[in-house]
Amino acid sequence: MSGSPATPDQIVHVVDDDEALRDSLVWMLEANGYAVSAHDSAEAFLDGLSTTMTGCILLDVRMPGMSGLELFEELQRRRCGLPVVFITGHGDVPMAVSALKQGAVDFIEKPFGERDMMRLVEQCLLLERDTREKRLQEADTVRRLEQLTQREREVLELIIVGRLNKQIADVLGISIKTVEVHRARVMEKMGAHSLAELVQHIVSLEPGVVAR
Repeated sequence: MSGSPATPDQIVHVVDDDEALRDSLVWMLEANGYAVSAHDSAEAFLDGLSTTMTGCILLDVRMPGMSGLELFEELQRRRCGLPVVFITGHGDVPMAVSALKQGAVDFIEKPFGERDMMRLVEQCLLLERDTREKRLQEADTVRRLEQLTQREREVLELIIVGRLNKQIADVLGISIKTVEVHRARVMEKMGAHSLAELVQHIVSLEPGVVAR
């Protein structure tokens, strides 16, 4: 097996009450270069849950106390974005399929092979990293938007819908030269080096954010 593609801050959280399976998973993951945190119950995992956690969760469907599905629902309620893979017995497949419809990444049946498990873990970590980077980019874009003046926002809105400088000038009742000044400031404040880059930043946001 090749080494872990995980970033140093990503941790694979194993949540399973079966000590033998939990230990086996920890050994398998660590042997493949992953950082691992093991929890013997859903409650134990929740006790240590933090908004700064990164990585993914390997979650047993059936556990005493809070079940894996109940934990998954609680994580969704708390807006925890860690990707989840359910570990199931044969009889738990219908429940796992239901969880997929609610946003779980996948499920894997016991007994599972090392290659299959590592493929799912790698998929989850790539997904989590991409999602986190997207959120950081969106937060940076929103922060930059907040630095724009009202007039610059108006110019930006018209740029995004494809209006030319002369058209923007006509709509806003200002000179083309003034539009050019505002446009240059918008590009600088938004950290965009091209119109395409500016549009790409904006279209990733929720509708209405620019016009606030």
